[in-house]
Amino acid sequence: MSGNGEERKSQSGVLTMSVSDEPITSFHQHRWGIILAGGDGTRLRPLTRLACGDNRPKQFCPLLGGKTLLARTRSRIAQSIDQSRMLFVLTKKHEPFYSKELEMVPAHQKVIQSMNRGTLPAILWSLLRVSRLDNQAVVTFFPSDHHFADERKFMAAVEWAFSYAEVHTESVILLGASPERAETEYGWIEPESPMGHEIGGRIDRVKRFWEKPARPIAQQLLADGCLWNTFVMVGTVGAFLGMIRRTSSTIFQTLGSTLADCSLDAEEEQMRYIYDRLTPTDFSKQVLSVSTEGLAVANCGEVGWSDLGDPRRLVTALTESGIENPWAGTRVCGVCGLEPEQVAMLPPSNETREVVSEMSALHSFPAERNPVIPRLTPRLSHVPAE
Repeated sequence: MSGNGEERKSQSGVLTMSVSDEPITSFHQHRWGIILAGGDGTRLRPLTRLACGDNRPKQFCPLLGGKTLLARTRSRIAQSIDQSRMLFVLTKKHEPFYSKELEMVPAHQKVIQSMNRGTLPAILWSLLRVSRLDNQAVVTFFPSDHHFADERKFMAAVEWAFSYAEVHTESVILLGASPERAETEYGWIEPESPMGHEIGGRIDRVKRFWEKPARPIAQQLLADGCLWNTFVMVGTVGAFLGMIRRTSSTIFQTLGSTLADCSLDAEEEQMRYIYDRLTPTDFSKQVLSVSTEGLAVANCGEVGWSDLGDPRRLVTALTESGIENPWAGTRVCGVCGLEPEQVAMLPPSNETREVVSEMSALHSFPAERNPVIPRLTPRLSHVPAE
């Protein structure tokens, strides 16, 4: 078989694979990476304003170590995927934020949506594009705005999943991360049996998904060996398209017939007409949640994964990684990124109270244990006005 893994069966007949400790250097001609960078993301807006002076989505903002999250994703997956087989899913209104960064990327490697209509049309369009370029493609979907403290270990898991998908061409493999806590703001994957193994151990069927569970449920999921859902997915282009065709036949037919009859140069114009009539659709809800019988899950292990979905998780990633940032000044609040004048303008709304309440826990980090904290700890403490 191809790849860095060696396939074998245990005495019980469960399929396992080992992963080589050698550096990942080989590039496989049918392996593609699809980077999902079309989201609008608003919860980090106070910090993106601070870092860039505008309302750009977080994937186009240098929030970690002076590089945009998109640039960090490109660099991370380049350990296993050639630059010529990376596809970027983007949204037209964000063009001022990504045009310079992606100016050297050929047009056929960019899917530019006229507007954000959710993850299902974005994923389907990207799959149809890749299938036209390489009908033997094995693809991995990567969110553009996530963080992995142990990037090499994570990419070893991706390499392993590629190797598995190349043999089991009808399977779609989800990569889960070993949970560090009973997190209520993440999605969880419940396998058929507890996943006590890290990558190279058993691959299992998906029993069900849990989206942002209540605290007691999250604690039980943690105890039962369930995994955080990283939304990193691996499979052949045919396996993904088949899953969408079975669960979402209308949009599959609409996009498929539209793109089958037009050139790559005409895609964006043709799809603008379709997108105007689409309703936002979520891939996880519409496709994954009703396709568990055809899904497999593998454990990346403890890779320090975070979706950086709110200021609390971003600052946690900063402190745990020791990453310095030029935007983290002492005059601003290290919890929410606001200056004193901006704090005074906070509206007394329930939404504001909720966000500030979520972020207030960051003030409890002991500065002596976190060298980045002195630059992030605010000189002011604030709550929304009553």
